[in-house]
Amino acid sequence: MDIHHIRYFLAVCETRNFTRAGEKCNVTQPALSRAIQQLEDEVGGLLFRRERNLTHLTDLGALLRPRFQQILDELTGVRQEASRFLCLENANLKVGVMCTIGPRRFTGLLADFNRRQQGIQLQLVEGVPASLSQLLESGEIDVAIMASSNSFPERFDVTPLYRERFVLAFPNGHRLARNDNVAIAELDGENYLRRLNCEYRDHLAGLCNDRGVKLRISYASEREDWIQNMVSGGLGICFIPEFSAVIPGLQVRPVIDPEVWREVSLVVVAGRRFSPAASAFVNSVKAHGWPESALTQAIRKTAA
Repeated sequence: MDIHHIRYFLAVCETRNFTRAGEKCNVTQPALSRAIQQLEDEVGGLLFRRERNLTHLTDLGALLRPRFQQILDELTGVRQEASRFLCLENANLKVGVMCTIGPRRFTGLLADFNRRQQGIQLQLVEGVPASLSQLLESGEIDVAIMASSNSFPERFDVTPLYRERFVLAFPNGHRLARNDNVAIAELDGENYLRRLNCEYRDHLAGLCNDRGVKLRISYASEREDWIQNMVSGGLGICFIPEFSAVIPGLQVRPVIDPEVWREVSLVVVAGRRFSPAASAFVNSVKAHGWPESALTQAIRKTAA
């Protein structure tokens, strides 16, 4: 039994004539008759009574007709859903985004992607690199945008998108506001607000320890907005990526001696085939004009 048998059976039910049913299904009448006979052999009984030019359903045919119609309708629905998915008319996409990435970097990308692909429902999943990597491997998210203080595992394909420096954030009126930039050695004795989800947290702590800088940890939080609000409120200072500062009243200066940069990348599982929606998003991310760091812009101007 295959779907053609069912389609031919339903056509005969509708037309009550084998010749007209064959025309409706674009097959010859003998071919349709053989298919109906094969279907009858499969179900174990006659489906039609053939009386000259008049064809009637048997009790078995009447019993099976709604079931066969349901099968055809469901298959048609499956094909329509698949077509909409493949044509990006009703596709879902889950994108992992590292929680320390500032939203203003992605507003332009998301707005442009939505204009071009209105049929894709995009869900952003926030997390730290370790959890996003696990979700990516398990297939719970399609792609991830994140950074790492170490190199990514070989099982991932990594496409760098942009670089951004770390800056020091502090409130209005702070003693460091007079500086154009801040050396790590100048931070000794400051109250520090620890960003628990910062992927460079250990690296930055190591730089402070190497220079004999002792910071007093006054608060710690996984919430970037809480940390920035507490900095703005005068509760301490913190290192943050350049494009992550979103709270009004937050003062920032580039960190030097040494400068600290991170590279934000598009990360996918190596060798895994993309869905049409994921492929469209990956292409949009790679083609997007990512804004440069202010320091990078200054370097380019100097070189020119």
